[in-house]
Amino acid sequence: MTTPYRTWMCLICGWIYDEAAGDPEHGLAPGTRWEDVPVNWTCPECGARKEDFEMVPL
Repeated sequence: MTTPYRTWMCLICGWIYDEAAGDPEHGLAPGTRWEDVPVNWTCPECGARKEDFEMVPL
């Protein structure tokens, strides 16, 4: 059984990272799981670090 994709929200600006959609404009292919997002990746809206995101159900 496959784990469902999750969504992560930036606690600074509210931007949503959706694992299913990824962030192709910033080098994250669709289907990229949060744990596979590089540690040095930053929010495309405000520049917040990965640690400033929290998993949220949508």
